[in-house]
This record gives sequence, C-alpha cells and structure tokens, in this order.
Amino acid sequence: MRNEKTRVKTAKGRKLSSTLWLKRQLNDPYVQRAKAEGFRSRAAYKLLEIDEKFKLLKAGAAVVDLGAAPGGWTQVAAQKQCRVVALDVLAMPPVPGASLVQMDFADDAAPQAIKAALGGKADVVLSDMAPNTIGHAATDHLRIMALVELAFAFACDVLEEGGSFAAKTWQGGAEAGVLAEIKRRFRSVRHVKPKASRADSAEMYIVAQGFRAGEA
Repeated sequence: MRNEKTRVKTAKGRKLSSTLWLKRQLNDPYVQRAKAEGFRSRAAYKLLEIDEKFKLLKAGAAVVDLGAAPGGWTQVAAQKQCRVVALDVLAMPPVPGASLVQMDFADDAAPQAIKAALGGKADVVLSDMAPNTIGHAATDHLRIMALVELAFAFACDVLEEGGSFAAKTWQGGAEAGVLAEIKRRFRSVRHVKPKASRADSAEMYIVAQGFRAGEA
C-alpha cells in the first residue's frame, strides 16, 4: 500500500488552524491505529507505553482515571483487568469493565465518591488532563501545573500506601514546589515522553511510584 498523505481542503468558514489540525489528525498513524483497534483516542498508546515501562496496571489493581473522557486510558486500564473508575465532568459512553462517575474531580466530595465506587482506596491514579491553551507559553505552563497540583492532591487523598500516580505535564519542568512535594510523597519520581506523543508536542508525563501515605 502506498503511504500517501490525505489532503484537506480549506472549507469556507473554517479557520486555517482547524484545517491544519484536521490534516494532522487524518495523517496521524496513531489516530488510524486507534480507529482500527477500537480505542477512543490515540492517547491509549501513550498509556500502553508508560505501563510497559513502569508496570502500573496490574490485574486487579484499583485504578482512577481523572478527566477520563473520551475514555482511551480507561479502555487500556480495563483491558489490563484493573478495577477502573473513570471520573469526568463530561458525560462519557460506558466502557466495558469500568465504572463511570460524572463530576468535577476538584469537587470536595469527589475523593469520597471515588473511594465509595472502588470500595476502598486506589492503587493507581492517572491523569491525562490538559487545560485549554491560549498560546502564551508562560500562562499555559502555569495552567497545566495547576492541574498537576490538583491531581496530585487528589491522588494523596485516595491512594493506598505504595500506590502510583501518573500525570501529563509539559516540558519546561514542573514548578519546583510541586515537584518537590511529589518527590516527598513518593519513593520514585521520573519523567517520560512516550513515542506516541507527537514529536512537536511539549507534553511529558510524571510517573511517581511508592506512595508514602504517612508523610502528610
């Protein structure tokens, strides 16, 4: 088969940025592979790579997927035979093998709702969340770090001793205070950029393992 790129015509009323995004989507091999293999998003392959390296998703593990929609990461965790609770403020079609909780993870009641859904604490908390960007690098970085900090606080509330936390961040490094606190609460903290992340993307992932529940 010839490896031909799909051309996208600029439709009337469509911004150039939207046309470029659509062209990138249509020619992205991970997008095509996700469609072929039944994953809801190309992000599924990022989690598969992270799990291959760090072994987060063990069968029977209690896993929370924050900001789960459209559900690619939830699908991966469910296929790994984990006990998964997907949390998102948006409605999401059911994922076989996973429970869905529709609420804002920053809601004060969210940790208790998750623990009730799991029947206890979690072994793994995942976050592939990213804020809406405005194109101003410093502001966008502050926004992603605010999400990481909130997700980290949530993880500390629901994780079992020895649990793991993985969250999207952007290159430029985590804010020193946030990273220092994550390192204080986990025995191992590493950064990884999966091959499935686009080459021109600044995204990376923090993978923290060995939660110290008694260090609050």
